[in-house]
Amino acid sequence: MRASVRPARGSTRRRCVCVADLSLDLCGVKMKNPIIAASGTFGFGREYDELYDIGQLGGISVKGLSLLPRTGNPPSRIAETPSGMLNSVGLQNPGVESFIENDLPWLLTKNVAVIANITGTSVEQYVQMAERLAGTGVHLLEMNISCPNVHEGGVAFGVKPESVYAITKAVKAAAKQPLIVKLTPNVSDITENALAAEEAGANAISMINTLTGIAVDTNKRKMVLANNTGGLSGPAVRPIALRMVWQAVGAVKIPVVGLGGIATGRDALEFIMAGVTAVQVGAANFANPRAMETIADEMAAWMDKNGVKTLDEIRGCARNAE
Repeated sequence: MRASVRPARGSTRRRCVCVADLSLDLCGVKMKNPIIAASGTFGFGREYDELYDIGQLGGISVKGLSLLPRTGNPPSRIAETPSGMLNSVGLQNPGVESFIENDLPWLLTKNVAVIANITGTSVEQYVQMAERLAGTGVHLLEMNISCPNVHEGGVAFGVKPESVYAITKAVKAAAKQPLIVKLTPNVSDITENALAAEEAGANAISMINTLTGIAVDTNKRKMVLANNTGGLSGPAVRPIALRMVWQAVGAVKIPVVGLGGIATGRDALEFIMAGVTAVQVGAANFANPRAMETIADEMAAWMDKNGVKTLDEIRGCARNAE
């Protein structure tokens, strides 16, 4: 995609005039650029579309969906941290039926890849989600396996390679769209789970999900989050995310979608040079609602300045540098 010069919605700012081609193919789905809104930070896109045309993005991974509506965790659910944030929202969402009826038709008019992020508390629920989303127009499924498995004492599906393999194989058999498995970083060796997902038939993996953390209110002498623990995201996690992405790209042959603290075009380029196919942007959207628009422009401007015409010219280049 060549950067647009059309003023963005709600602004008189003109975007840079660039010739770099940011387009790509992710699991057979064509995208204008590698910038994908990370699940849980972009809702279903309606609020952001009031600020700028979200059709400029490569894709949108929608708010995590469950079979039935979920109210999430009680407050307090958000805590600011140095260079990041903790969240314990608890996958609040209106349920898959509401999404299909009320949000998906609108999203499909935006000329952007729609990625349904699915959650559950049992393998059966994940399978039912994949079956329900078949034939709906959703382009890709992203399976969040950081959720607790109620049949295994609440241990997250994504912790052990055996459980990663089992749930991926079951959902892949039911899915009609390409399946992306979103991996948790809260493990000793993420390459084992990346390989397990690949062996079970995943079309791609995305990583990293949030790191588990806590915050203490010294005035109240208690935990800040009502749920005690939360997921850490933002610039603070980027070096860890980049390291894990680097490891996974070297271990698997399927595409890797990188996320974790990406807030600038340079951040995104680091992940591309480490070997990812595309990137997701999450917490940066809270600090700057137009962050993804800016990131795409900055990437294109850097490519033009350095004589790079396509992302393929630099994808994984840091892996081979002396």
